[in-house]
Amino acid sequence: MKAKRILYIEDNLEIGRWVQEELEKRGYAFRWQLSGENVEDEIQGSDVVILDIMLPGLDGFTIGQRLKKAAPSLPILLLSARAAVDDKLQGLQFADDYVTKPFHLDELAARIEVLLRRNGAGLPDHIKLGQHILVDLSGRTVTNERTGEEVNLTGKQYQILECFLRHPNQILTQEQIWAAVWGESYIHGDKALSVHIRHLRKKLEQDPDEPEIIQTVRGIGYRVKI
Repeated sequence: MKAKRILYIEDNLEIGRWVQEELEKRGYAFRWQLSGENVEDEIQGSDVVILDIMLPGLDGFTIGQRLKKAAPSLPILLLSARAAVDDKLQGLQFADDYVTKPFHLDELAARIEVLLRRNGAGLPDHIKLGQHILVDLSGRTVTNERTGEEVNLTGKQYQILECFLRHPNQILTQEQIWAAVWGESYIHGDKALSVHIRHLRKKLEQDPDEPEIIQTVRGIGYRVKI
């Protein structure tokens, strides 16, 4: 299995070198940026983002909100010397965890592992669904092994499928899926998700009327069994 990939945004050289050295020793693949400039271009392939708040130019709050909008399922861990409750509450509106400086590397590594497990980053790169669908999470491709052809999904369709795969065998409510994929609160009665699910089933299921991959759990939501 490939090393989990961390994108680290920190302008303090001493702290940055220390964190990079220690986390690389623990087997992580590591990319370090001194600012949030063009960070949206760097998140492709990342499994988790570690983000300092006090940065030159755009601050970590602004950068984090942009990242969450660009990649709703990508976990973000904020690092900051700012320990005020208001700062934490502001950060946790978009971030998945908040660690105050100074911190211990063992604690940081443990929190990273929790985020990776929660986000399903411990999954294998290739996942078989049903008898004929193969998903390559690293390459972001879906193949119908029965026909040998790639299944063409829209961006939203792939994000929904990836959301299921990162929460294997779990029942997800419409609210949970909507928050993960759209990054917003679900509006009751909105039919967009059910339409996407219907189109996904047409592309993935052998019999869309009797789905085996994307299962409906009546009164609760959906799940994908792996």
